[in-house]
Formats: sequence, structure tokens, C-alpha cells
Amino acid sequence: MTKIVIEMSQKVIEQLVQLIHNPLFLSAVSSWLISQFLKTVITLFTHSITSFKQFIELILWRTGGMPSSHSALVSSITTAIGFKNGINSDLFIFSCCFSLIVIRDAVGVRRSSGLQARTLNEFGTKVSGTLKIPFKPVKEIQGHRPMEVVAGILLGFL
Repeated sequence: MTKIVIEMSQKVIEQLVQLIHNPLFLSAVSSWLISQFLKTVITLFTHSITSFKQFIELILWRTGGMPSSHSALVSSITTAIGFKNGINSDLFIFSCCFSLIVIRDAVGVRRSSGLQARTLNEFGTKVSGTLKIPFKPVKEIQGHRPMEVVAGILLGFL
């Protein structure tokens, strides 16, 4: 039993090493990390960050802002697939379509729903103050402006 566990552990480690050396994986992860880092630096200069927790959230996970990490990630994968497999490959065409869906969502759907949520929260706050009824704000998801998406696409391509 112990021998089987050791063999399985070695196989998992070998696969992780292969993953870490995979150019598509490296392209995706590096473009995402660089875009999140740039987004954090830009936010540090343009807004105030009030806590370490907010800083960590911003550098690791927060959506919205310049540049779009979603757009950078999908465009880097598409570019890497294009270089590796050619632009006539089925995988490249699939990747392009997937990228378009993600980019459209980032600039269209998420931005629109975020603006609607902000308006709903403003309205709910006014009504709850006037009528003295409790109001719980909805989460405002931050989407991207077109220039933020273009910057992400260019970063991912490079």
C-alpha cells in the first residue's frame, strides 16, 4: 500500500513539473500575474488602499480596473496556441472564440450588471432612508471599460 502511495505521489509531482514547464501554462499565469500587479500599482497611485487585506485582495483577485486580467489571460493563451499549433488549427479557432466570449463578458455583461447594481444600491439607500425600511445592498461587480480590455489584450499578446 505504501509503495502505491509513493508511486502515485511521484507521478503527481512529475505531472506538476511538466505543467510548470508548459509554455501555455506559463503564458497564462505570467500574463495574469503581471496584469494583477500592474492593476495594483495603478490603484496604489490613483486610490487609497486602507488595509493589508484590501491590498492582498487587489493583487490576487479583484476584478475590474486597468488592465483587464481576464483579457490578458485569454489573449496570451490564444497567442501561445497560435504560435505552437498554428492559426489554422482547431484549437486556435476554439481559443479565439473562447477569448471573444470572455472579453465580451468583461466589457459588456459584467460592466452593465455592475452599473445596474450601483444604481439599485443608490435607489435602495434613498428609499430605505425615506421610508425607514432596512435595505441590504447588492454586490457591485466591476466590469471593464473598453480601454482596460484593449490594454489587457495587448499585455496578453506580448
